[in-house]
Amino acid sequence: MPAHVAIIMDGNGRWAQMRGWPRLVGHRRGVERVRQIVRACPDLGVRYLTIYAFSTENWKRSTEEVLGLMTMFGRYIERESETLKAQGVRVRFIGDRSRLNANLQRLMAGIEERTAENESLNLTVAINYGGRDEIARAARAMACALTEGRICAEEITADTLGAWLDTADLPDPDIIIRTSGETRTSNFLLWQSAYSEYEFTPTLWPDFSPGELGDILNRFALRERRFGAVTA
Repeated sequence: MPAHVAIIMDGNGRWAQMRGWPRLVGHRRGVERVRQIVRACPDLGVRYLTIYAFSTENWKRSTEEVLGLMTMFGRYIERESETLKAQGVRVRFIGDRSRLNANLQRLMAGIEERTAENESLNLTVAINYGGRDEIARAARAMACALTEGRICAEEITADTLGAWLDTADLPDPDIIIRTSGETRTSNFLLWQSAYSEYEFTPTLWPDFSPGELGDILNRFALRERRFGAVTA
């Protein structure tokens, strides 16, 4: 079974619009689904869960939706902090925090600190995250280190570049799941997904259940992963 599962949680807005409701209603229902999936992961053998909450491209959405999402993120952290700590979930965030408001940044840092010792599940939330942006930020940081003499050009390899990414202390995802029927990666974990398996499901995120996650993981267990090698 995969140790690290990453999920592109897609379809909240469509789920709501199909019912004649505002898109934010779908996002609120999506938050409920996150709670259920987080609770189910340890029993399914998942040690690392990374979820795509808000991309660098999502700023293009309406001001109402963006502000609603940011408010929702803050409320989720405030309401779930003690529960996640009690469940043994370690929470981390990846992405560029500089564009987020100061209160949300404070809440993010707070829950990271409070859950830092937890080991039941490593939950990584991607907010204002984009794979290309992450690689560009890592390249800038390495360029500064090179200029300052802290590293030399010969030390720059695939492994050392990976150590400058937001996910430096996380294993690469074994499988990436995208809900809602879309079949693109949307700038998610571009570097880390080099050998990840993919699963695309038509289920909209608010309807994605722990049972469906279990079915996907069982199918994953039947896949042969060769990482470029040839089976003997």
